[in-house]
Amino acid sequence: MFVINCKNYEEISGEKIIKFVKIAEKVSKKYKVKIAIAPPQHLIGVAANSSIPILAQHIDNSKIGSTTGFVIPELLKKSKVKGSLINHSEHRISSDEIQKLVLKLKELKMTSIVCVKDVAEVKKYVKLNPDYIAIEPPELIGSGKAVSKEKPELIIKAVNAIKRAKNNTKLLCGAGIVSREDVVKAIELGSKGILVASGIIKHKDWNKIISEFAKSMV
Repeated sequence: MFVINCKNYEEISGEKIIKFVKIAEKVSKKYKVKIAIAPPQHLIGVAANSSIPILAQHIDNSKIGSTTGFVIPELLKKSKVKGSLINHSEHRISSDEIQKLVLKLKELKMTSIVCVKDVAEVKKYVKLNPDYIAIEPPELIGSGKAVSKEKPELIIKAVNAIKRAKNNTKLLCGAGIVSREDVVKAIELGSKGILVASGIIKHKDWNKIISEFAKSMV
């Protein structure tokens, strides 16, 4: 699984998201790698008719109806959104909310990606059996220093914690991934995919960098 979090970077604003999604679609098809994109929330509708999974960057545990400003999972599904990140380090939520949202996405048959900062949180949230857990030490996010190189033992411990849970959760490696070597190392350490943001979005040649990462995962 190759997840690209677009955050709210200006580079992906407006019509640029359409160009970006089309490039990712072609790369996904060419290398037979599952690529999912989490656009800025206000651009989800623009990207949702893609042939690759479109994810929300955040969802709220709120109901359909009079809930102004909240992101409602049921409505996302009706807009062809396939799932969501939960508890990203830039948008942390409570344990109770995480549990309710993972269960909600299961009910809706949508993909859940719970973001965690350390192995303790891996052990805590793997019990919920989300589809993916993405481990991202906050200090390395956007730093250009990959967790797979800076803290390889973190990935190994996270992989082992998930194996001990004996469920269907898979580990994604995030934070600071900017090169092919970072991707290769993450996979070698046992990660089942990557969660990337600035390393892709801020690159001058989207096709080149997405292709490079995808090839590294084959």
